[in-house]
Amino acid sequence: MVGSMWRRVFSLRKAKASPVRPAPARSPVPSAAPAASTPLPLPPPAPSLEQIDENFHRLVLGLPPAGQDEASPAELAMLRRLDLLAARFDLRSLPRLPTVLPQLLRTLKSDEAAGGELAKLVGRDPLMVGEVMRATSTVVYRSAQPIGSLQQAVVLLGQDGLRRVITQHVMKPILQGNAGAMGHAAGGRLWGHAERCAHACAWLGRSAGCDSFEAYLAGIVRHAGTGAVVRLLDQLMPGETPPLSAGFVMHCAGLASRLSLQAARQWELPPRVLEALADCQAPITASASVLGRTLSVADSLASLRMLVEHNGPAADADLSNSWPGIASPSRVTRCQRDLEQHFALGSTAV
Repeated sequence: MVGSMWRRVFSLRKAKASPVRPAPARSPVPSAAPAASTPLPLPPPAPSLEQIDENFHRLVLGLPPAGQDEASPAELAMLRRLDLLAARFDLRSLPRLPTVLPQLLRTLKSDEAAGGELAKLVGRDPLMVGEVMRATSTVVYRSAQPIGSLQQAVVLLGQDGLRRVITQHVMKPILQGNAGAMGHAAGGRLWGHAERCAHACAWLGRSAGCDSFEAYLAGIVRHAGTGAVVRLLDQLMPGETPPLSAGFVMHCAGLASRLSLQAARQWELPPRVLEALADCQAPITASASVLGRTLSVADSLASLRMLVEHNGPAADADLSNSWPGIASPSRVTRCQRDLEQHFALGSTAV
């Protein structure tokens, strides 16, 4: 009996000690090969400031895409003729500024200018009166009571509104009143740029410490001389325009910039506006005046906006890093967004 008991005990220990047989290994189920990921398309590179300037002037001047970078001998000969015509160009042929404008601008510089005094000055120019009354009838300024007098309209507009209305009244016919076959389209596009450049310059100028009206005025007149170049080119190329080089277009742009400054001097615009226009004769640097730096950035942003509205570069082209040491990327980005919102895509394209 004892022996049978020990046999049972040892048989249990052996059973416990015997290893558990592992289950037969299963062949791994082959996993599906990962699908090749389609790379997302990279956003187009932002156009350079030089490309924006060239393409904007091609748009305004009605010129086809570039044939080559450097001006050909025939183009150089044409540019010499263009320079001669420009040297003889009579700036007095541009629409005249109202004789009351210089005095009105000086009065508007004073924060203490009375509504009655401003109304008296505006009243000396019937066209200006009509523009002021028209502005106060818009939704932006419409009041509960009808406007019965010029003085009421002036008070309703306020000094900043009056400055802008007067500036637009004066400059719109100058920029739109170009003669020749190219003139109508060019004039409308120049005015479209002027509105956007003035808006951007005033927006950027607020944080840069610029006088708001001087910034707005500088933006309006930035390309005042381009209309003259349109007329001169129309004389040189009365027929179909051939493809022209980038060098030719940029020479025209430089000439237009010089004529803009000459016209602004003739109109006796404020000294800081003249200085800013002079600063923009060359690529802008940190040593330029505050208004000059602001105007240069606003000019390029407005030009890009016009190109976008005419099926040019992508609307989201990022220019934020285009002015190191001159304009912070965040300010440039915010200004681009503000322009896009203020001037809805294609709403005023000409």
